[in-house]
Amino acid sequence: MKNLYLTSLCFLVILSSGFSQSNFVVTNPEAEAVLRGTHDASNYEASTLINHPDDIVDLLLEDVSADTLKYFLEQMSVFGNRNTGSDTVSSDFGIGAARRWAFDQFQAISLANENRLVVSYFQFDQNICSMGQHRNIFGILPGVGPQKEEAVLVEAHFDSRCEDGCDPDCLAHGMEDNGSGSALVLELARVMSRYTFNRSIVFMLTIGEEQGLFGANAFAVWSKTEGIKLTAVLNNDIIGGVICGMTASPPGCPGLNEVDSINVRLYSSGNLNSKHKMLARFTKLEYEENITPLGVLPTVINIMTPEDRTGRGGDHIPFRQRGFPAVRFTSANEHGHGNPMVSDYQDRQHTMADVLGVDTNTDGILDSFFVDFNYLARNTIINGNTLAMAALGPVPATDFELEPVNNGFRVVIDDPNDYGHYRVGVRTFANNEFDTIYTFNQPIDTLYGLEVDLLYVISVATVDSNSIESLFIGEKFNDFASPVSEVGRQKGIELLQNQPNPFDEATMIGVRVSQAVDYKKASITVSDLNGRELAHFPIDLNPGLNEVLYDYRFHQYAPGTYAYSLVIDGKLHSTKRMIYAY
Repeated sequence: MKNLYLTSLCFLVILSSGFSQSNFVVTNPEAEAVLRGTHDASNYEASTLINHPDDIVDLLLEDVSADTLKYFLEQMSVFGNRNTGSDTVSSDFGIGAARRWAFDQFQAISLANENRLVVSYFQFDQNICSMGQHRNIFGILPGVGPQKEEAVLVEAHFDSRCEDGCDPDCLAHGMEDNGSGSALVLELARVMSRYTFNRSIVFMLTIGEEQGLFGANAFAVWSKTEGIKLTAVLNNDIIGGVICGMTASPPGCPGLNEVDSINVRLYSSGNLNSKHKMLARFTKLEYEENITPLGVLPTVINIMTPEDRTGRGGDHIPFRQRGFPAVRFTSANEHGHGNPMVSDYQDRQHTMADVLGVDTNTDGILDSFFVDFNYLARNTIINGNTLAMAALGPVPATDFELEPVNNGFRVVIDDPNDYGHYRVGVRTFANNEFDTIYTFNQPIDTLYGLEVDLLYVISVATVDSNSIESLFIGEKFNDFASPVSEVGRQKGIELLQNQPNPFDEATMIGVRVSQAVDYKKASITVSDLNGRELAHFPIDLNPGLNEVLYDYRFHQYAPGTYAYSLVIDGKLHSTKRMIYAY
């Protein structure tokens, strides 16, 4: 897990790695053809066709195995060190042996599934930890439908580290960070290679994450440059642990040794009209509608406001930076904030203590584990369900329009494919998740019974004959309000209620501007109720919605009620209150 706020020593490690990436190579031409969508789909048709969403969901629940996930983790731990700069020649120690093992696992999965999983390395040149050439490992299950040129990607970083981010010799088992995510990707490849999808699915293990997200960045850059159509990216990083450490990245978890095997965090960038947040909402919707009704032990998916934990980053970020919809799955609890260079650091993350478990009765067999295999299996199913629906689903609508009516609005959907069925996601601006999902049986319909002066945010998905929705498009807000409220808006500027509110980790503060504003400088200030200023940052006032993210970096104070204000050219425009509930 890369820590973006580094000590000077770690920063020197990053500097020494060099940032120039070159000579991108997909080592298997067949895999490259599938990534580009130029493959012959008939060569990858399964003899037994499993492509109905109900069948796939049932088999995911049946086939994803906690025991297999444990096996993958045990095998990864054998290599002792998966540091990006570690040994590439040894047959049993270092990143070279580990990645050959992972490649062989993908190959074995392919052999068990009529050679339908195409296995390859993605190679690139870059100086990382004094090593000049590096390889991600991946398998791609070719799409065989009309959208075979598109792909969805699930990935996890395969590299591990000790206290020194470039130590090639220490025992860096990296079981939570990020053996857990790597095992999840391998297990999804094992299970989902039985099924047949419209779009291709890429199962990728990246390297260089701990030194700067380099493996993910290389593939994201190549994909953008080469026009690879990645419609969704799911990153899994620290996804199997359930125990809270003495420290954790802000705002952290409840306290030392607290256990949470129910919640999982889903991070993504942006808010209004963010394709990343819409992918997060799609993930939660598909889980609640496909998995929850089947009576399994429920997992609570928490859609987080920021892109990552405060001061941290992961492999979803390079994909987001290149315009690909991307989210990150992370356990509710973390064992450490990832900076072992501080003097009192005692947690497992980024240390030699990140092992699979301990032998409590000294019989030579691990009997107490730091990775919860059943929790990891449930998170694997969440990922698999999202991948399946995104890979099977219809083409999204092109666009839609909103028109005001009494107590609601009319939705007009532009759907060249004429699916005839649609889902309209509605949320109030103060909510990060859908409040309601409406189903339309025509591209033009009207929603009634809404509060006249409440800001609603709308997105739209098409629905195919198997009742699978596409990824949602939008979002748009109903920028029409009652005459009474309009009178109260000075200069067409409205300071909105922060969302979410109350908040624990981060919150979005928005300003809606209905017309061009003549101003020199605008800012948001946050203060306690005694008027003491706690934070101050600029905000643009462009027509439409303007937002700033207020997170833990700015707010290291006690829980309670605080005020935030919009100041324009030195004059107070308006003030609202928000609740910090950490």
